[in-house]
Amino acid sequence: MAGEREHIREIEQVLSGVRSARDDIVVQSWLRCIDQHRLDPARPTEAYIVPDTQLREHREQSERLIAIARSGLETLFKQVAGQNYVLLLADAKGVTVDFLGDPLFMDQLRKAGLYLGSEWSESRTGTCGVGSCIVTGEAMTIHQTDHFDTTHTPLSCTAAPIFDTKGELTAVLDISLLRSPQPKVSQNLALHLVTASARRIELANLMAQMHSEWVLRFSRSPEFLDVDPDAAIALDASGRILGTTRGGALLLAQAGGIDWRRASPIGQPISRYLDMDIDDLPNLTRGRPTEERLVFGRNGSALFAHAIEPQPPSGRRTPVEVLPKPIAELSAGDPAMAAMQLRAAKLARTTIPTLIHGETGSGKEYLARALHDSSGRAGPFVAINCAAIPEHLIESELFGHAAGAFTGATAKGRKGLIESADGGTLFLDEIGDMPYALQSRLLRVIAERELIPVGGIAPRPVDIKIVSASHHDLRQLVAEGRFREDLFYRLNAASLTLPPLRERTDFEWLLERLVGERARLAGRPAKLSPAARLALIRHDWPGNIRELVNAVDLAVALCDDETIQPSDLPDFATSRAAAPAPSASLVALRAPSPEEERGALLAVLAATGWNISEAARRLGVDRTTVHRRMKRLRLEAPN
Repeated sequence: MAGEREHIREIEQVLSGVRSARDDIVVQSWLRCIDQHRLDPARPTEAYIVPDTQLREHREQSERLIAIARSGLETLFKQVAGQNYVLLLADAKGVTVDFLGDPLFMDQLRKAGLYLGSEWSESRTGTCGVGSCIVTGEAMTIHQTDHFDTTHTPLSCTAAPIFDTKGELTAVLDISLLRSPQPKVSQNLALHLVTASARRIELANLMAQMHSEWVLRFSRSPEFLDVDPDAAIALDASGRILGTTRGGALLLAQAGGIDWRRASPIGQPISRYLDMDIDDLPNLTRGRPTEERLVFGRNGSALFAHAIEPQPPSGRRTPVEVLPKPIAELSAGDPAMAAMQLRAAKLARTTIPTLIHGETGSGKEYLARALHDSSGRAGPFVAINCAAIPEHLIESELFGHAAGAFTGATAKGRKGLIESADGGTLFLDEIGDMPYALQSRLLRVIAERELIPVGGIAPRPVDIKIVSASHHDLRQLVAEGRFREDLFYRLNAASLTLPPLRERTDFEWLLERLVGERARLAGRPAKLSPAARLALIRHDWPGNIRELVNAVDLAVALCDDETIQPSDLPDFATSRAAAPAPSASLVALRAPSPEEERGALLAVLAATGWNISEAARRLGVDRTTVHRRMKRLRLEAPN
């Protein structure tokens, strides 16, 4: 008991601002436990094992990862055999979906929570290896009295995060002891082993998912390149990045001098980070000695690289999934969109809450509706703009109200928008603007699948798929205390990111499609003149697709003789039209007529000896754009 009182006193001192000898990662977790999770160190809580039905759901959602990680778990367990360690694989919500432990200690392990189905989220359990790793995304050891809850202070838990190929935290690998030596440094080897195992699981996951793409593996030492690489990335046929391990994302950021926390490499050309492109990959296969397979970062750093060619499909592999039509129609081959669409197709038929990221006007509601139309759900698609409903009305609008719940309430009560989506999809746009007080009520709907109307008593069950979106950085709102952290993690069970319009390589396809659609809606034919098309291509589109739709609607309404001219477009086109003549490089890609465009592009290609990479550099675009224009203009390199 004296030890418990001392532990509680230390936490209270940290809360009051007294400097602690604990690791900063522990101190910050203790503060979160008090300030955000509202946990009390004086009220210990026994380990929690989720019900079997919930465990089945968690394991089903993690089935693929469990299969990939199992070999890594077994290898790690052999490495620590005889030292009484327990291995836990927890999902992104902190629920243990796989574990390995000594059968002789099963009763003790279950009581301590080192068992299948145990939940180690920080919000429930306090400072712990799994939960704190999920929050920070960093490997760590939470040793004995580092734990917040006195129930867990005998334990020593060392955990490392596992990220999926898009950079999202998908699991945590934890190695724990019921009892351990007192010094925390006794777990340094455990930290090294669990971090290395998590890295290998990420590599195996990327190789399994990207076997039909180019994979580039990296090492700082040529001796380990082919046997135990540090990191890996996957590339499509145009040289754009489809996926990475966590180490791969960090390595690229360092090589390109970019803050990896602010700019994901997914969808970006490899040449942005390394002095190479897709044509260099064959020189990095095992046909050359390891020490000669060097690549250089934009910052001058050198790495050894091993390129693995795309593997042809075999009879044992499942065929490539055909995208549902509503999702397939969102783009025409843009690499960033293609990667997002493949992920969206897999999520569409699940009830996993999905958070859509993207700038204002980038098409978040279009994507949400495509998810619904591809879901097979019989209910309606209900879209709610949380920023558009007045704060004093939003509660009754969302949850409905019982009869006579307040002055002005209808005599029979009214069904809210959430209940109206029963059996279908609820799209919460601008979720970051939802009042803080209502967020806990929404959390209950997601967690319990039921709601209570304003003034009501009995809960009503609802079967809804929840898709939300925001142009805000919700993590920043959480840090500022304006958005509930527990709600964020519920909504962000899966995420999809829409690129801004200015970065999409299929802009002209989208433009033609919108002109046709908006002309049909207006009941009058319309087509773009070459000059109008060029003006639209040159614009930066800060308002994204929404701005483009408005520009096309205006042009369709104003145009004469069924042809849209620059004068029919918004003011930006007129100011651009008066600008000086474009450079040869710009003409090569955006000339008003196909003949001029073909001639200008041919001149650049001839000047570079038909070196596509050099031509792309001179034009200031990526190689994909040059290849696409060559195909459309029927330009072929001479033999």
